[in-house]
Amino acid sequence: MKKICLIEDEESLADLIRMNLELEGYRVDVITHGTEAFLRAFEMEQFDLIILDVMLPEVSGLTICKEIRKYSRVPILFLSAKGTTQDRIAGLKIGANDYLPKPFDLEELLLRVQVLVEGIEENTAPLEKVVIGNHQVDFTTFEVKHLNTGVSIDLSKREIELLKMFYNRIGVVVSREDILDELWGNDQFPTARTIDNYILSFRKLFEEDPKNPKFFHSIRGVGYKFTLEN
Repeated sequence: MKKICLIEDEESLADLIRMNLELEGYRVDVITHGTEAFLRAFEMEQFDLIILDVMLPEVSGLTICKEIRKYSRVPILFLSAKGTTQDRIAGLKIGANDYLPKPFDLEELLLRVQVLVEGIEENTAPLEKVVIGNHQVDFTTFEVKHLNTGVSIDLSKREIELLKMFYNRIGVVVSREDILDELWGNDQFPTARTIDNYILSFRKLFEEDPKNPKFFHSIRGVGYKFTLEN
């Protein structure tokens, strides 16, 4: 059973969210005080998802998120009455995976939870072949083949690694910094612009209209989000 930690000080809302998550088959632990959540940040690795209210008494959700990120990469979904673009960017920049403004539709919350939790399971499964638009990507041969024409090209190891990273995080905003840390490590040569150039290449290859992408989306001031059509 997947475990979720809900950090929300509005008890009526917390009860409503907890009840509906439990009906979906999740185990839910509720924390209503910011200080308690901050002090337990090192324990959050045990959960499959953290749902975190931004405006908590005592210690803000932003501060708690920063503390959790010292110990874990567990997915974090922010809930907040502040829904401006600047607020969302601030949350994503410090390590949140998604941001849902209040008031929200309960069904949308459940869908976002499902995407974030199932993303963990996807990361554990080896990828071999996936389809993006009209192209099939073979992660074992580094080959991308157009499904209609049969024309194929070879990608570099780095391009395949980046595609795999995006595919394992479908629907999740990934910052340029996270990409550089995960794929380049301590290499000092790459910059955020390096990632932008890779995305431009992906758009030219996979998108029908690179200026209006369906798959590789820019999230201003943060990074990118990869999505697939149903």
